[in-house]
Amino acid sequence: MTYSGDPLNLVISGVGGQGNLLLSRLIGRSLLSKGYHIAIGETLGVAQRGGAVMSNMRISKTMLYGPLIPENKAHIILSLEPLETLRMLVKYGNPEVTTITNFNPLFPVSVLSGINQYPECADLKDAITLLSGSAFFMDATGVGLKLGAPIVANVIILGGLIGLNLLPLTKEDIEEELKASFVSERVKLNLKALDMGMDSINRL
Repeated sequence: MTYSGDPLNLVISGVGGQGNLLLSRLIGRSLLSKGYHIAIGETLGVAQRGGAVMSNMRISKTMLYGPLIPENKAHIILSLEPLETLRMLVKYGNPEVTTITNFNPLFPVSVLSGINQYPECADLKDAITLLSGSAFFMDATGVGLKLGAPIVANVIILGGLIGLNLLPLTKEDIEEELKASFVSERVKLNLKALDMGMDSINRL
């Protein structure tokens, strides 16, 4: 069901190179075309080195809100990396928040070098579930690999979001934005990614 509150607070998170910013642009432009007011605040960190990337999106039918979501006030957390989901839950989570996570851990340099440890996957999933009102886990990267293009994991997880009907957007709205955003030879791939994301979430 679509959230009825105004503004609707959406957090999009991931690490550099996963297409987090493109994801926020696709959603934002689709909502703008339907007459919504959209404010986006971004934290890029060291994105070019695989650092954390996060977008706050505030969506309203009535007015333009400030771009920063208050702590513990997210309605939806859409994340391309599970540890980033947990980080966002600590700051923006609440008993009603819905999380959608691409459960494909990406180890930061500090973990690869042995300085820090990455949580066990089972523990990470349990923590996300515990802190979420509703938690959905997708293998968007794996689905992308089946398409021969793991880079479209961001569009696949967007399909999951649309499939859950949490935003005032339809599949057709996103399809139109994909057609406007990509060159012709990339449109077919991204439309297929959107379909597979919707199919994946419906099978959970």
